[in-house]
Parts: sequence; C-alpha cells; structure tokens
Amino acid sequence: MSVTRADVAAAAERIDEVVVRTPLQYCERWSTALGATVLLKREDQQPVRSYKIRGALNIISQLTPEQRWAGVVAASAGNHAQGVALACADLQVKARIYLPTNTPRQKRDRVAAFGKGYVELVVGGESYDDAAAAAKADAARTGATLVPAFDDPRVVAGQGTVMAEVIDELKDVPDVVLVPVGGGGLLAGTIAALGDSRVRVVAVEPTGAASLKAALDAGTPVTLDELDRFADGTAVRRVGDVPFPIIKDAAPEIVLVDEGAICVEMLELYQSEGIIAEPSGALAPAALGQIEVERGDTVVVIISGGNNDVSRYADVVERALVHEGRKHYFMVEFSQEPGALRRFLHDVLGPDDDIALFEYVKRNNREFGPALVGIELGSADDYEPLLKRMEASPLRIEHLPPDSPLFGFAL
Repeated sequence: MSVTRADVAAAAERIDEVVVRTPLQYCERWSTALGATVLLKREDQQPVRSYKIRGALNIISQLTPEQRWAGVVAASAGNHAQGVALACADLQVKARIYLPTNTPRQKRDRVAAFGKGYVELVVGGESYDDAAAAAKADAARTGATLVPAFDDPRVVAGQGTVMAEVIDELKDVPDVVLVPVGGGGLLAGTIAALGDSRVRVVAVEPTGAASLKAALDAGTPVTLDELDRFADGTAVRRVGDVPFPIIKDAAPEIVLVDEGAICVEMLELYQSEGIIAEPSGALAPAALGQIEVERGDTVVVIISGGNNDVSRYADVVERALVHEGRKHYFMVEFSQEPGALRRFLHDVLGPDDDIALFEYVKRNNREFGPALVGIELGSADDYEPLLKRMEASPLRIEHLPPDSPLFGFAL
C-alpha cells in the first residue's frame, strides 16, 4: 500500500492535461518575519480552488470501461467533491457525492456546477466521517467505485503531484515544507514526492481536529470523540489507513493551530497577499507563527484551498479579534436609574474602546438590569487598564471566558 516517487511521477503525467500547474508565490510578509524565503504553493488557483482535483482525477482516469459504466461514489466536506465532479464531467462518468450538512452552500453549488449533470448530491450527516460511511455503503450496494478523499494509494499519489511541481520549479527540494492535514492524503503524497530527501516536513492540524497527532500518539489510527468543524476541509475524525504508515515512517513535526489563529491568518492573507483562503487553506501559513526556521531557509507552505463562503467573514473577524485579545465580553449589572449607562461609558471605557454588543439579559427587575456587553479594544494592551477601571467602578461586572455559554451566545 506504500506510495513511491515513481507513483507520483506517473500520476503527474496522467493528470497533466486537466490539472493546472499552480504558482509558487513569494510571501514578503512571512519572509521578512522569519528571515527566510517563504513561498506559498497556491492550490487555491486550481479550477476547483483546491488540490483535491489531483487525487480524484488520478483514480477516476484509471477506471476500466466497466467501472466507468457503473459510476463512482464519493464523500467530501466540499473540496474533494468538486474534484470528483470536475473529473467525472471531463471523463463523462456518473457520480453520487455525499456531503455532510456543515458543507458551505457555496461549495455545494460549485460541486453541482462542475458536475455538469453527471453528479448527484446527497447531503446528510454531521461530519465528513458520516458522509464517508454513507458513500461506502452505497458502493457496496450498487457496485459503483468508491473514490476516497484520502484513503487510497492512487489518491495519495495524485496529491503528491503538488510537491512534485514544487521540486520541478525550484530545481531542488525546499528546506522546510508546511502541509495542512485532514485525512493525511496530501501529507503522505508530499512525503512520497520528497522520497529520501532530507527535508523538514511540518504537519499542521487544527487543535480541535488533530486526528494525526492522536494516531501517532496511539501508534495506529484512532477515532476522535470530539471534533471542531470550523476548518471543515480538515475536520476528519480518523486519519486514513493508507496515509498513516507513510506518515509514521517519515516522523514529521506536528503543529496544532487554534481556530482564532487560523482566522487571523485568513484576514492577513486577504489584506496582505490578496488571497481568499478557506480556514483549512490558511491552516499551514497560520503555523508559521509557531515554528522557527534557519535564516535563509527556503520554506514552502501549501495553501490548500480557497473555497470560502464570504458570509463567514463576519464570524472570522469576530474569532480573530477574540484570539488577538482585542474583543471581550462582560455581564454588567446596571442600576435602573437615569445616567447609569452614561457613567459606564465615562468611567469604564477607554478612549479607543468601543461597545460592539449590548443586550439586556433580563428586563423585569425594577432595581437592576444585567446586560451582556461586548467591548472591542483598540489594542490588546488596553485590556489590563480596562479591568482596573472596572474594579474601581461601583458596577458589578463579570468577565465571560470563552467557554461560557453566554460567550457562545455572543458569537
């Protein structure tokens, strides 16, 4: 079940006519910060806006005429579905694609558009793993070919063509590679493409969906009990059985990134580099703030996808502000008398502080009215002075930590 550099080379030749050779873009922001040459591998510029087309096309293009006639089934959080849809439309193969209910509407619409009538969408289940189980059952029942998102050596080889392009363009291997991880297909393919090269490989996972770290700790793939689905493209409960031994033998570094840091990087990519990245697409560059590299190193970072629903940006901005320490929520008990709110504004808020949310929680008390108040600070350094002014105030004020139910209500 292992995948070799030769397998990756064969996949590259097989998919060459459909897959776009994506650019390797110099990132001045991170290069300056790290004292290295940081290059972004722009897989968000594929026709389907992610690298997933590579593995999907590699497996579907190898089907026999009989298998093509029977069609294919697949499961996806969105990006793999688009890759399968485009491959099926190009090769005129029918497909049923299972998507979890948390797949953004924008991704669903694009899957249908890429499929051009060859694809039927089936939406159900709370996570990728639920969709994968449904697709597997469909294949067993109908005889259609299952096209896994990551757990197949042909898919791993296809994903490895990302790094094969990098090596070809650089005419050498980079010093450091940062790879986002969901099921492990892209990481395993990257390792296969690098072969015996002595490259520092950093595997990057969301803190709330660290299935690879759990597998490496256990020595075998395990199923996560809890899963944070914010970075939906990498929200996988169990790393793949095919990628895992490849990854385990290579022993890459593991870096976990909080969702707030992902949001900060999404905004930075948009504002500085003009890149619209989905959460999983911003995962690898977000990890750059957590590692050290040698001065002068060539660091390649994979931007894995750009299928982001613009309606999510309000939530992204909110999570970024909280992560940076610039937004906080409080329960404030106001006395029900004239001037109470005015005194709060005058005595507690600083010159650069702003009220971003004000909601009375209970209105039927004649003496006091508790309110949920969100405050956005001009700088994270303004937080301690704000707390001191609150302590000096006669008002009863309680800070809400991120794990508070009311904090969740505010978000």
